[in-house]
Amino acid sequence: MIIIMNPSTPSAEIERLSAEMCRPNITPEVCTGQHKIVIGLVGDTSEIDPCQIQNLSPFIEKVIRVKQPFKRASLEFRYGEHSQIVVQTPNGPVTFGQNHPIVIAAGPCAVENEEMIVETAHLVKAAGAQFLRGGAYKPRTSPYAFQGHGESALGLLAKAREATGLGVITEIMDAADLEKIVEVADVIQIGARNMQNFSLLKKVGATGKAVLLKRGLSATIEDWLMSAEYILAAGNPNVILCERGIRTFDRQYTRNTLDISAIPVLRTLTHLPIMIDPSHATGKSEFVQPMAMASIAAGADSLMIEVHPNPAKALSDGPQSLTPEKFEKLMQEMAPLGQFFGRWSKNNSAAATPKFAGRIPATANV
Repeated sequence: MIIIMNPSTPSAEIERLSAEMCRPNITPEVCTGQHKIVIGLVGDTSEIDPCQIQNLSPFIEKVIRVKQPFKRASLEFRYGEHSQIVVQTPNGPVTFGQNHPIVIAAGPCAVENEEMIVETAHLVKAAGAQFLRGGAYKPRTSPYAFQGHGESALGLLAKAREATGLGVITEIMDAADLEKIVEVADVIQIGARNMQNFSLLKKVGATGKAVLLKRGLSATIEDWLMSAEYILAAGNPNVILCERGIRTFDRQYTRNTLDISAIPVLRTLTHLPIMIDPSHATGKSEFVQPMAMASIAAGADSLMIEVHPNPAKALSDGPQSLTPEKFEKLMQEMAPLGQFFGRWSKNNSAAATPKFAGRIPATANV
């Protein structure tokens, strides 16, 4: 249940109402948006009469029951306002959100050595990326595949961060590594295989760090949002949803199936920002560009692109990785589409002038 307050409501009145609604089985949470102040009542509100609440204050505009099982993640919970998640990086704050420029994260699947990760960081920054993604701990299907260098790789990510000022996104697999990862990562990634590791979600949520929550291989959208709810319920509002492809019938031609329709569906259900990972979704570098373009057109807030200086020799996921040259070309090609939708900034355009600017007519109905 949510209580919509008049924007001019005094803070003392907000505090009074919150205290009055606080009960053993109900937790009031105040969300201050650009246009509204919302008091969310999380818990068993079945016995509460909305009409009675309406009479508690002249500043109350409306009382609404949230029908979705994911309460805090629901768009209703913020009364239709989408979240803006600000992540502080050495180069300054970066905002993930629907009304902000598209955020680009790029880098290798796994951190292999210092020269490789620092070089890649410089190259993706020069092309316009704001975040370096790189795996220190790698969940692999086979126990015999490369599992990442672990803690030593975190140190290399820290060096790349210091050298370039890029924010760092890296994955956590075990809560025992949380403290070490928090020291290095600006955004903590929960991988697809851990999407429903609820104890891990609670612990990561308690850090307050921005969390990138990847969709599970066979997860429904509701499963995914309920996992986000665990992080939000731990007191952390900084959740970014990442669609990275789901498992469907055809495994011969692509690694997974990118659920591009998840973007508009999520827009109707949740206030959380949306990232698309076309690299894991397709598993083949030649398909990354069209899926990245489609994601921008569908309304994605950010993209995660795998980039490796020598994909043929990558220790993991080489076939889906772009070379730095191809990544720069992709950034050039995405620029006019991002500009058309008003989602591109000078920070995304560090690369050369786009080669096909103007191909989308000003009157296009995309």
